[in-house]
Amino acid sequence: MITRVQVLPSLYQLQRLGKIGEITVTARRKSTLAPLLEDSSLKAAFPEHSFTPKPGPDDSDDPQPDLYKELLDELPEQSIVYIAIPDQNHYEVLCETIDRGHHVVCVKPLVLSHEHALDVQRRAHEKGVFVGVEYHKRYDDKNWIARKKYRSGQLGEFKLGQARLHEKWWYRDSNFMNWCTTDQTDFFVYIGCHYVDLVAFITGLKPVAVSVHGIEDAFPNGNVGYLYTDARVIWENGAVLNVQNGIAYPNQASAGNDQGMTLYTKDEATGVGGFIAHSDNIRGAEYCALAPGEDPGDTAHHFVNPDYFQMIERPDGPGLRPVGYGFRAIEQLVDAAAQVADAGDLEARRRKLLDLDAAGWHATPANSFFNELVVEAGRLSILNGGKRVDITYGDQPGVAFA
Repeated sequence: MITRVQVLPSLYQLQRLGKIGEITVTARRKSTLAPLLEDSSLKAAFPEHSFTPKPGPDDSDDPQPDLYKELLDELPEQSIVYIAIPDQNHYEVLCETIDRGHHVVCVKPLVLSHEHALDVQRRAHEKGVFVGVEYHKRYDDKNWIARKKYRSGQLGEFKLGQARLHEKWWYRDSNFMNWCTTDQTDFFVYIGCHYVDLVAFITGLKPVAVSVHGIEDAFPNGNVGYLYTDARVIWENGAVLNVQNGIAYPNQASAGNDQGMTLYTKDEATGVGGFIAHSDNIRGAEYCALAPGEDPGDTAHHFVNPDYFQMIERPDGPGLRPVGYGFRAIEQLVDAAAQVADAGDLEARRRKLLDLDAAGWHATPANSFFNELVVEAGRLSILNGGKRVDITYGDQPGVAFA
């Protein structure tokens, strides 16, 4: 789903702009790739672009779990690999990719444990390759505005906050039913991490404790997942962020999902309070069509998010072009990988990686490892009835029950 609506259109646009070359998309089965190849909206938006599918149309539909390794071997060194697969499979594919000397852009979260994040960081440094995590909310202009105002002292100090992101009900009928199960991951890990990363990005604070309560519910195929989660994240200054996530937003509702964030702040010197309030689903644009669209969950009356990812007409040729922070995230991460590749020899690439880590604009294993600590603590908590799990930093960061 994310490949069709965000990743592949973004890569096609970068190819159109001459920033990247040929695109190959691989999956375990060819039937996974067929809908992408045949998608009429992608063909209309990018009439001169396509990708090489592996497995190909003439191949068997039997699963080929190791095919991606063969394709990694065939890629020119320092190619860019975009990883958009279930959370629990990231680490294995990251290691295989980095060890072959390729740069990586990976959907969030990077991995599910701090130990794995450290290993990814070590491998990437050894090879001198870029690894960027696609926390696309970092590239929303309003979050840069919030960051600037907060860090300049205009808002005071973060004290208490609420965030939510509930996807539409039809996600239950999608491939999520095959991998987003209680034994593998949960919706705090999958999408709650966006807001943990965002609060850290805006405030510069580190999370120090997590508790997550999960409510089990069955997918249509009978698999059980934590389809509703409620998390409590405590920060180093004592602030608290509540994060609620799930597949809870009804198909008949008019927005694409339900999401937003409010942070309450206080200036201790003056005793004056402030806040940051972002409505991320309803942004003032709404339409009522003559009939619903063809995608799952479409309604005739619908609110449109013009900021995340939209396909609009292009003035310089046929087809459409992507706009919004969903595209900017991928564009800038690909540009960062190219900067590392162009830096020169191994030592020059390593210096460039350190510069990108220190700048902190892009999430990398070195500068956003707190996310993996939160994910690890969240999984430990949700599997143990919502118990509080503390996060420690210093020489040996880790998580443990309070």
